[in-house]
Amino acid sequence: MVPLLPATLDLASNRGSSLGPAQRRFRELIAKVGSGEHTSSGLSLAEAEEAMDAMLLGEASEAQMGAFLIAHRIRRPEPQELAGMLASYRRHGPLLHSPGRRALCFGVPYDGRNRTAPLLPLTAVGLVAAGETVVLAGGNPMPVKFGITLAELMAGLGLDWRPLELAQLQKLLDQEGLALCHQPRHFPAAERLIPVRDQIGKRPPVASLELLWTPHQGEHLLISGFVHPPTEVRAWAALALAGENELLTVKGLEGSTDLPLSRACISGRVRGGQSERLILHPRDHGFTGAEPPWIDLETWSSQALAALEGSGPLAQSLHWNLGSLLWLCGHQSSIEEGLNQAAELLQSGAVLSQLGKLQKALAP
Repeated sequence: MVPLLPATLDLASNRGSSLGPAQRRFRELIAKVGSGEHTSSGLSLAEAEEAMDAMLLGEASEAQMGAFLIAHRIRRPEPQELAGMLASYRRHGPLLHSPGRRALCFGVPYDGRNRTAPLLPLTAVGLVAAGETVVLAGGNPMPVKFGITLAELMAGLGLDWRPLELAQLQKLLDQEGLALCHQPRHFPAAERLIPVRDQIGKRPPVASLELLWTPHQGEHLLISGFVHPPTEVRAWAALALAGENELLTVKGLEGSTDLPLSRACISGRVRGGQSERLILHPRDHGFTGAEPPWIDLETWSSQALAALEGSGPLAQSLHWNLGSLLWLCGHQSSIEEGLNQAAELLQSGAVLSQLGKLQKALAP
């Protein structure tokens, strides 16, 4: 028998380990989520917050972060874990305010789109033209999908939020009613996780967290996209624990909040802890057809400007999305009124004029 080396005599101890106290503690959190189907246990809200703190602050190694994220994906995060991670994001992330005005805060996949043409940048401008306040968040092309991002799409409309400091972002939100928080500049701590996300090759629970987090603090309606019903139910429970009591979830295109034309539009509304299911059929309101495909940014930018004038392949989708959201967010009392207002805003040139106003405000 080969004698054991001294450092391996007692695996439960820290003899021979090069880990510091913070990494040893993080190892304990990994063990709680990664011990197998029958022996693993969910983290408490406080432990999940602690784990996310360690990753954002660089206290966990890349190997540890990868182990934690993939183990958590396999087991699936529980609502209190998402709520704890959200608490960490709220403390370490940027903050925007809109005193006296409710904001519409959109949670969409950070890894972007690569199959269907996005509508949210145009819908957001339309909502602002209607008098709403809108807050968006996103990053650079993100693993695993590396699709087109909100920031790139906005830049394609002449609205480049990426160079702005947070104070400039707040000023524009105050004056123009729209802001896009860009993770690399405004939340660099979260950028620590991107190399690990690329290496593990799967969307980790952080991707679900990004659909629930907004930099806005104060009165708002959180509008979050989802794909699978269990994801929606988990989001409702997590956000209830986090104190979010105004929520709209949308089974949108590629996990976004964009409503489809080709199928029923399924959404859920949560108010004061009470939820209701809302299902819209585009054909019942005269909207039919396939979803406009994603081609490239240059093509999209041209189609987007045409849609703001009521023409081109994106026009019908934009009308449907803007009108539906004007109702879903409570701006109008019926879907018919929402669609009528959207038609008026687009046909009168008010949305195109709003884009020009925003372009001027963001000009260097």
